[in-house]
Amino acid sequence: MAAKTGVLVIGASGQIGTELVLALREQYGNQNVVAADLKTASEEVKESGPFELLDVMDRDRLHQLVVQYNVGQVYLLAALLSATAEQKVMPAWNLNTYGLFYVLELAREGLIDKIYWPSSIAVFGPNTPKLNTPQSTIAEPSTVYGISKLAGERWCAYYHKRYGVDVRSLRYPGLIGYKGKPGGGTTDYAVDIFHKAVSGQAYECFLSKRTRLPMMYMPDAIRATMSLMEAPEEQIKIRSSYNVAAFSFTPEELAIEIRNHIPGFSVTYKPDFRQEIADGWPSSLDDSVAAADWGWKNEFTLETMTSDMLYHLSAMAT
Repeated sequence: MAAKTGVLVIGASGQIGTELVLALREQYGNQNVVAADLKTASEEVKESGPFELLDVMDRDRLHQLVVQYNVGQVYLLAALLSATAEQKVMPAWNLNTYGLFYVLELAREGLIDKIYWPSSIAVFGPNTPKLNTPQSTIAEPSTVYGISKLAGERWCAYYHKRYGVDVRSLRYPGLIGYKGKPGGGTTDYAVDIFHKAVSGQAYECFLSKRTRLPMMYMPDAIRATMSLMEAPEEQIKIRSSYNVAAFSFTPEELAIEIRNHIPGFSVTYKPDFRQEIADGWPSSLDDSVAAADWGWKNEFTLETMTSDMLYHLSAMAT
């Protein structure tokens, strides 16, 4: 049987997908990486390789694309994120869980070889230790997004143990990038704030100034994702989801770092419903298991991330 050379990225037009598709095409070849989403992709994604409209809830269409493109790997990024999910409870549950089921079933049936599915720090809750949250600890999420991600983690572990499905996952912290737009998450302030700073506007933050959360710059998130997927199967010992971390900061600390580059930048704080969500999440993560199992280590710091974000956004604005 010929090797399955196709790679399918579902949710390719989102914040992560926009950058992951381009990185995967560089790795596997433009024509081998299919970007798929309900909404159109960036011009860069559409021009560099195949793009298909796909609702992951449409099982027949999903099956068709897997066969058509000889797909061996699926990256399932389609989801409704934390803040949006609180407003759309049932649609969020259905998309975040049944979409995963459909892909897991394709792997169980032998149609695909390997799955990447992202989890999140949202699986943790108010009773979770907040400092250096361990890989294995209390997980009592209090949001629709977190509940769906925790359920997904357990189904991933089940399908691996019961059926041998090679499914891999990372618990992303807040992600910061300049290419894709935020997708309705509680950590989105850490992207929006840069856009306001570069455009010379003041920023009103929807979290309090001292809300410390774990964050990661998108190049590190993409590298972590691809490193996990490329690691030998025997090194992947966690089949629910791995903690991965880079740095933690508060909105106030980020604003101070931005002012090192843009001295007049002004930030005010007006916490809304997302504050309660953030208060239930860790302030830092212990990712030593990921480091030991497959060699994870972040490259960017708060300072180098800030400098790089401002450089790219400024260049895009001119």
